[in-house]
Amino acid sequence: MADPSVRLPLLCGALAGPLFTVTYLVEGVTRAHYRPLRHPVSSLALGDAGWTQGAAFLAAGLLTLAFATGLRRASGERAAGASVRGPLLVGAWGVGLLCAGTFVTDPVGGYPSGTPDRVVDASVHGVLHDLFSFAGFVALTAACLVFARMFARAGARGWALYSVASGVLFAGTMVLASRAYGQDAGLADVGGLLQRVALTIGWTWQTLLAVRLLGQDVERRWRSSS
Repeated sequence: MADPSVRLPLLCGALAGPLFTVTYLVEGVTRAHYRPLRHPVSSLALGDAGWTQGAAFLAAGLLTLAFATGLRRASGERAAGASVRGPLLVGAWGVGLLCAGTFVTDPVGGYPSGTPDRVVDASVHGVLHDLFSFAGFVALTAACLVFARMFARAGARGWALYSVASGVLFAGTMVLASRAYGQDAGLADVGGLLQRVALTIGWTWQTLLAVRLLGQDVERRWRSSS
């Protein structure tokens, strides 16, 4: 039987992204005056129903922190590598999600209805939300690149290239989304789309990494019992 101290945290890593994604997709199409192509995911935490998206941030953060512990415990595995940097960076990404759910963002892009497109007087919680979110995005980008190096050393060239591409594309689309939320004339109306593309890239990388490690765990234990 697989070791729960490794397998369960890896399963948490596989579930975090789908849970977060389903939540913001459902909330985005049911919230009045919210435009998914324009508005940030974080804006769904505003208003009376905002607790749902806030809870999604917290749940995804906790699941990702658990995943980081699973990566650390599996550090002897060839795919995970011996370094602790990768798991620590994934853990930092999880902390960023927790803080993003704790500190609610300021209105931007005209949502909720009646608020200005730009943040005029940034609140303390809004500033903290942005700072921790940025730190989390940087951590996830770095995690992709660290694991890319690990995979390259292990001879898993496909996964190395995929991890590099994920890190670069995630960072690039997040930068564009940030410019959009600053009301860049050519990007303002697609800021939400750009952010969703970035999140899909990042969450997909985390989910597939967890699934890969889970599969290797099952295969190794099947061989050892045969």
